[in-house]
Amino acid sequence: MARKHTKNQRRLTSRGAATRARIVETAAALVYAEGAGRPNLDDVMAASGTSKSQLYHYFANKEALVREVITLQTRRVLAANGEHLDKLDSFAALRRWRDAMVALGQADGLFGGCPLGSLANELANTSGPARAALKGGFDDWAARIEAGLHAMQAEGTLKPSADPATLALALLGAIQGGLLLAKLRRAVRPFEVAFDMALEHVARHAA
Repeated sequence: MARKHTKNQRRLTSRGAATRARIVETAAALVYAEGAGRPNLDDVMAASGTSKSQLYHYFANKEALVREVITLQTRRVLAANGEHLDKLDSFAALRRWRDAMVALGQADGLFGGCPLGSLANELANTSGPARAALKGGFDDWAARIEAGLHAMQAEGTLKPSADPATLALALLGAIQGGLLLAKLRRAVRPFEVAFDMALEHVARHAA
């Protein structure tokens, strides 16, 4: 007997995949600009040029769409950090990562804050599924940082007593706090200061 596929399990055509991606990207842009609570599905349909039947073909409701926005933003954040996170094997590499993120912030203005951080602030206490998805995104980000710190420890750059998981959490916390203040002050300086202080903390564990 042939297995039946649910709506979410059906194989998409290339055109269907493109339509679905356009909906998610449009929703991500609206949510980033206006917050998760502001745009409704009608706004997403109008901005993406899709019909109600198309949108509901891919997403059961707004919460399902927001979870896909979280997945997209996680992928984008990790991609923006990716080249440097994959090469975190020295303090010089940590500094290059810092410089690249500051340069990116200067180019973007950082006025929207972190896409994941902004969503976490809005949704962590209101949506269990969204909170779980955001936690997964931040866990992936922290794991990438932690892997680099483990590599530094294996190279003898960090002391054996250093705890890469705790240091990764400190770095990620500093990044998020710095991005929030940069958004508030409309200036990249708070992000620079927070990142630098976190790196100084890591340097205290140098071998």
